Amino acid sequence: MFKFGRTTFADNLRGMLPREIKDICVTSDSVQPYHRLRDNLLKRDRSLREKVVSLEDAASFVSDGATVGIGGSTLSRTPMAMIWQLIRARKKDLSCSRCIISTDGDLLFGSGAAKEIMSSWFAQGILWGLSKVMRHYVEKKLARFDEWSHMGMGMRFRAGGMGVPFLPMRSMLGSDVARIRPELKEIDCPFTGEKLLLVPALNPDVALIHVQRCDAYGNAQIDGLQFMDIDLALAANRVVLTTERIISNDQIRRAPDHTKIPFFCVDAVVEVPYGSMPHECYGLYEPAMDHLDAYVGQVNGDPIEGMRQYLDKYVYGPKSWNEFLSLIGTEEIMSATRKGRSIFDV
Repeated sequence: MFKFGRTTFADNLRGMLPREIKDICVTSDSVQPYHRLRDNLLKRDRSLREKVVSLEDAASFVSDGATVGIGGSTLSRTPMAMIWQLIRARKKDLSCSRCIISTDGDLLFGSGAAKEIMSSWFAQGILWGLSKVMRHYVEKKLARFDEWSHMGMGMRFRAGGMGVPFLPMRSMLGSDVARIRPELKEIDCPFTGEKLLLVPALNPDVALIHVQRCDAYGNAQIDGLQFMDIDLALAANRVVLTTERIISNDQIRRAPDHTKIPFFCVDAVVEVPYGSMPHECYGLYEPAMDHLDAYVGQVNGDPIEGMRQYLDKYVYGPKSWNEFLSLIGTEEIMSATRKGRSIFDV
């Protein structure tokens, strides 16, 4: 029998009215009941159809106040072009989640697009450490950072993708992360009696995922680490893919084992070469390190004015994504490309 604290789940139910029993079954506002997940799924057009749209049109899939799952991890396969476009579209009050967040989180906080970020680590990258932009916004209570363990974030997306309200795990038991997370529930395992932690499902309104290639229908192939992107795609109510290139469905069918996200999960496809810049995309390009070095120096020197100047020059100023790339510079992008593709050198 499940036990919460020293009492069993059955003990807690005894003497309760039916309405009270119903009330305790919803552990968090963020956990969606199964009927709502099913209703949302039934409303989606999951047919095999072309879904190619512009970056501007893709931003319309994200409403103000939406919960947004971000694919990739740290500096890897970040959907930077999509985030760039959301900021340009002046989206606001977003609640964003990602396994590990980097300078993308800086931009979301600094622009006012996001009011809350859930992640296991919020840093500007391994080389630069914790984000001073994040610290400013969180310490001044201008925005909220909810810290989870890395495994905890993954299990939340997996539970969301499975359509179950929670999953059990051992990670975080006894940690300060568990202590500060009121959403977690500790139980005694009904089979072994051991302590387990229940993490609630996470079903974002929209997932933003960048991939190396996909077809016009949304069948996506991912090279290198997949991170939590497959579970995220299954968990989200809508999925927007940005891709380095769109390939034919015939090419997809020649290597079906490489398809990690199927078309029926996807609602929009945007072809955006160098769509992770200044972050990296495995096998294609490394991060634009000179640009990131300059960025970190600028925003850490002054999280407010430094960020405002960066946004004005690199986000609001350019007329297109290609113009943004030109500001990073052809020489740096080509250098990052040579390094990224060097893994295939014999």
